[in-house]
Amino acid sequence: MSSSDPREFLERLCTERGEDFAGLSRMLGRNAAYIQQFVRRGVPKRLKEEERRKLARYFSVSESLLGGPPDDPTISQGLLSVSRHPVAVSAGPGAIVTQELGKPYFAFDERWLKGLTSTPAASLSIVRVEGDSMSPTLNAGDEILVDLGDAVDRLRDGIYVLRIDDALVVKRVAMHPMGRRVTVQSDNPAYPDWPDCGIDEIHCIGRVIWASRKVV
Repeated sequence: MSSSDPREFLERLCTERGEDFAGLSRMLGRNAAYIQQFVRRGVPKRLKEEERRKLARYFSVSESLLGGPPDDPTISQGLLSVSRHPVAVSAGPGAIVTQELGKPYFAFDERWLKGLTSTPAASLSIVRVEGDSMSPTLNAGDEILVDLGDAVDRLRDGIYVLRIDDALVVKRVAMHPMGRRVTVQSDNPAYPDWPDCGIDEIHCIGRVIWASRKVV
């Protein structure tokens, strides 16, 4: 069922699902004639955002069908989709980047994700870890959430995905107290650090803000 007219769409919903205008009006905290006036007389011209959202959730339909803005493809029923890119970031020898076209893979609770970062979901990416140089913090096969909007301009101590030549690596970055210098570290002591690197020498892709792993 589809209709470009929110009033016609809402009336058809009520007919097909056995709902009545008065009951929906009361659900919205309005007088019993409110929805009937909206559908039949065009008053008000548009439902308020909160009213539209309540009706959309009640009927499990998109708000856009009730006069709301076009759907954001990254948002579905309070979830934000984050793309997984078909590349691996190496915690060991560099993983070569062969393709960077992502597609939706993980869906996170919108409020939880916004509490983690203010960066839009379109600028986040899920990638897989290879190698053991960041063990035990990150292990081979872990999936990490990378904030692409939190990169060199906001560089600070933390774990980042870096591009070294044509490879991607995940490493810990430690800022020097003075100057634009950093030490690139591996959490696994078996691997050497890269001391005293210039910030311009490392290409920072984004900050690692979350990780998931299979429990074995």
